[in-house]
Amino acid sequence: MIDKQVSYKEALKVWVKVAIYSFGGPAGQIAVMHKILVEEKKWISENRFLHALNYCMLLPGPEAQQLATYIGWLLHKTKGGLVAGLLFILPGFISILILSILYAAYRDVGIVEAIFFGIKPAVLAIVIGAVIKIGKRALKNEVMIIMAALAFVAIFFFEVDFPYIIIVAGLTGFIGGRIWEEKFHVIKGHEAKSDQENYYFIDSYIQPVKPSIKKTVKTVLLFITLWALPLVLIALWIGTENIFFSEGLFFSKTAVVTFGGAYAVLAYIAQKAVEDYGWLKSGEMLDGLGMAESTPGPLIQVVQFVGFMGAYRLSGTMDPLLAGILASLLVTWTTFVPCFLFIFTGAPYIEYLRGNKNVTTALSGITAAVVGVVLNLGVWFAIHTLFGKVNESHSLGIRWMIPEWSTINIPSLVIGLIAAFVYFILKWDMLKTILVSIICGILYYFTFS
Repeated sequence: MIDKQVSYKEALKVWVKVAIYSFGGPAGQIAVMHKILVEEKKWISENRFLHALNYCMLLPGPEAQQLATYIGWLLHKTKGGLVAGLLFILPGFISILILSILYAAYRDVGIVEAIFFGIKPAVLAIVIGAVIKIGKRALKNEVMIIMAALAFVAIFFFEVDFPYIIIVAGLTGFIGGRIWEEKFHVIKGHEAKSDQENYYFIDSYIQPVKPSIKKTVKTVLLFITLWALPLVLIALWIGTENIFFSEGLFFSKTAVVTFGGAYAVLAYIAQKAVEDYGWLKSGEMLDGLGMAESTPGPLIQVVQFVGFMGAYRLSGTMDPLLAGILASLLVTWTTFVPCFLFIFTGAPYIEYLRGNKNVTTALSGITAAVVGVVLNLGVWFAIHTLFGKVNESHSLGIRWMIPEWSTINIPSLVIGLIAAFVYFILKWDMLKTILVSIICGILYYFTFS
């Protein structure tokens, strides 16, 4: 039988473990949390895990980090959510800060390039594995499979914006649940808790409480104040005509439009950062994305690299390195404070409504659609990792992404196959898989390059 209490100290150790293993983008990160929290620790059941995930998928921002915050909140309320969410960010922040400094000062050093070359194929293998795992959990019947397939076609071939896919999937789930409940009521609420779920701590001992409007208003005011505070201080201290205010304002805006994960907003950020603001040079966004893909933490952490390079280049009279570090802190703050706002404000209501069949059937439809969206990210990543040139064309309203086979990156393919072998066949964990790929990348780089 499960313990009647999960201590704060024990939870802290687990959140550190989740943070360290949070490689591979949202698909891989969610798979890691599922393995640790559902399968190993049995803190939260499958249904409740997916219910929380569905809400996080609806929000702008990194869904994996918000999911960690949500479950941390379930365990130990606000302090639990803060610790889980902050620890999820911390390893990536430190890693990208170090890599940004190396990139700005030593970008042509061979060992740095070799490490990046080796990591990408390993991350690709991990993402593919995660897509398979999530699909097996979420696609419970043929209706859910069809919805996932339609979502993939809509976003990959027709470039339908992610929010529209989510809205249609939610409406389909809501209407479908009233017509064909057994096919759409995939995620059960607390009124349908099975005997098996009695073996999960959160399901057995933590039940939803009716949310307080007064507390909600206080939470909103607190986090909006925290969100705006750096910009207000910068404006009062040095005015609004400087790199720090520009970056803080820009990334505060992007924080509320990052539906669908980092990839959904990267093109917009890259265009603004290169063409409008001059923070990056052409092609540097991909280098930053490589950093985010190969370090723990959310992929949207790539904005930290953008902020660092912008301030490094446009530091004025300030030391460039100090400007870059300060910008990294500022951009990370304005990107992630809204995540805590969304969770601490909305999670009490989502938990309270968990037994509502209309809500759960809508969320079941959204879950299926999200599988298709994540598959889209996996396919996009695979094409751009394994081929040097990908031709994008449009005909009859359909987008075609056709790689030039002559540009296939054979070394990346070989390293990817090695990573897939040790990860899928030998069942090595992610860190070992990435380490093997880094070694392969270094050996290839210094032997053949």
